[in-house]
Parts: sequence; C-alpha cells; structure tokens
Amino acid sequence: MQILWVLMALAMFSMVLLPVFRRRRSGIQLVTPGDPDAADPANYGFLRQEELDIRMPGPDADLLNVLDVVQRTQDYRAASQLLAGTETEGELRWQRVQAFAGAASLELQQRPGGVSETPGGQWLRVWRAEAPKDAGGAAVHAEFLVQQAWRTSTPGTDDFRIIMEEARSACGDAALLAPGDPIPYVIELSVARGLNYSQPEFEKLWLKILDRAPSHMGAHLAALHYWCEKWHGSRETAYAFAEAAAARAPEGSLLAAMPLFAVFEHLPEVTLVRGFYQSEVVTKAVHGALYAVHAARPDDPMLAHVRHLLICFLVRGERWSEAMNQLVHVDGHVGALPWTLSADPASDYAIYRALAVAGYEANGGSPATLSH
Repeated sequence: MQILWVLMALAMFSMVLLPVFRRRRSGIQLVTPGDPDAADPANYGFLRQEELDIRMPGPDADLLNVLDVVQRTQDYRAASQLLAGTETEGELRWQRVQAFAGAASLELQQRPGGVSETPGGQWLRVWRAEAPKDAGGAAVHAEFLVQQAWRTSTPGTDDFRIIMEEARSACGDAALLAPGDPIPYVIELSVARGLNYSQPEFEKLWLKILDRAPSHMGAHLAALHYWCEKWHGSRETAYAFAEAAAARAPEGSLLAAMPLFAVFEHLPEVTLVRGFYQSEVVTKAVHGALYAVHAARPDDPMLAHVRHLLICFLVRGERWSEAMNQLVHVDGHVGALPWTLSADPASDYAIYRALAVAGYEANGGSPATLSH
C-alpha cells in the first residue's frame, strides 16, 4: 500500500511528467517512459493526458456546441434555447446551468475588463438585461453568483457574504419565474452552506426540493455538503443522510451511491488508517455504488460522476479489474470528483489510470481480456 501513498503525493505536483508503471506480479514500480515492460494506457484506447476534457464528467455534445457558439459570438440566445428545451426536473438541466455559469465565471476571471476591454461573461449580463423573464437565464445568473463567491472570496468575509446574499436574491427571482423548477432551490443549497443557514431553515429549503424532484442526485450531493462535519453537521449526520437517500432510492436511481460520496467527504480524517480502503464501511459503500451503476440508465447524466469516484476508491483498494471496467466508460472526460479538487485534474486522473492499468496487467490482464 505504501506505493499508493507515494503516487498520490505525486499528483500534487502538476509540473511533473506522468509516471509510467512496470507491470510485475511482485508489485508495481515506477519506470521511465518507453521502458519495454511499462504499462501503457494507450494500449487500451485511452486518450493522452493533454487530450482529456476537464470541463465535464462525461460527453454532452449539444452543450459543448452551444458553449462554443456563445463564447465565440458572445450571443446568449443559443444557451437560452438549449435550456428551454431541456427537461426541467432532470439532472441534465442542472449540469447545463452549472456549465454555463462556470463558463461565464471563468471568462470573467480571465478577462476582468478595464477601460478599453469588455469583461468576460458579458453575454450573461446581456442575457439578463434583454430577457429578464427567461427562467434559464435567471438560474444561470444565480449559479454564476454562487460560483463567483466561492471562487473569488473567502467564507466568512464581508465580500463573500455580499455576493452570497445577492445569489440568494437571484435564486428567489429564478424560482418565481419557474415555480415547478427545482434548480433555483438546488442552487440555494450552496448559498445555505455559505451563509450558515440554521438546520430548520435548511430543512425547509430541502422540503421544497423534495416536493419538486425527490430523486434529484445533484440536489442530494449539494445537500450532503451542508451535513458534513467540515460545515454544519457531522460525519454521523452525513452518513445517515446518505444512507437514508440510498434506502429510499427508486429502482435504477444513482442515489444508491450516496454513501460512497459521504465516505469521500470525510476522507481527510481516516486515510491514515491502514487497510481503510478494504474496510467494511468502504466496501459496503463501493458495492452500493457498483450496484447503482449497474442498475442505472446508460444515459443518466449523473452516471459518469459515480464512475469517476468509483475509480478513485477501486484503485486505492487495489481492485484493478473493476477500476478498469469503470475507466473504459468515462475516459476522455475528467470534470468530476475527485479530480476537480486538484489544480491539475487531468494529471491526477492520469496517475490513477496508469495505476489501474499497471495493477490490471500485473495480475494477468491485457487489452484482449478487458470487456468494453
């Protein structure tokens, strides 16, 4: 297990080259690229590290095409049309709202504007000005403010609170424009965490979401943050919330994977325990997530999120074959936990992928034996 901790430490250094691993039954060892005995992820059709898309957890060609149009032309109308045609209660709308808001936030960070320069994300401001009753634009604006608060300010500061209060007001505006839409309330879950809503306040907000979309995975993940020990709950409360969600999950729902996310949120205090990734609590959570993945619709927008987190746990648990079975479904996109917590998501993902390939081959696996 010690080599795993060494390799995970390497992920913190984004300037280092991707290591290559020797596939020997006696263990997995670092070797130089090009070594004849090195495990090569390219043999499995995996993309090169520099080709990995860090924007999304999985493919959404319509979203990427629209994002390209909006950012190239600075015209919001394609984004408005895409959201208007996306199912209100579904996970896909939530992911697209996040993507548009994130694109505008990153543009503003890269081009803050000045005397002679238009600030980035101007298309979102025009969207709100020209179409104030567009529910999609209102939701994107609210999420944009939330992302700006977390990206540019520190929780507890006046700047953070000012932006979050504006975001709360924007959530209210978005909710009025689309009474049955859960998205404004899902966005407010992050506001609740940042502004320290009391538990009764939070539960009242949560009931509004359950009334509109009781099986919304994205909402459950946002609510889980509030109940975590590092925010306004405890490890026990977070586990209880996740397990209750899994217990009431309808057939085919990815909510059965919620306990794995709860375990992940509390990793900093338990990762030094020897054999933790083979422990009962992790094994049970991993099995629940594997079951959820197996039962889910292939086009479920949250499926890639669960697969990516499974890769992390399966590699750390040295379950190489199972990790490879997840990798073949998600390779190419790395915009998901745990990789997005890193300054270089593609590098972190590539290290775990190389470990999985090396472990798989060290135990007799090959491209010919891997099912797709």
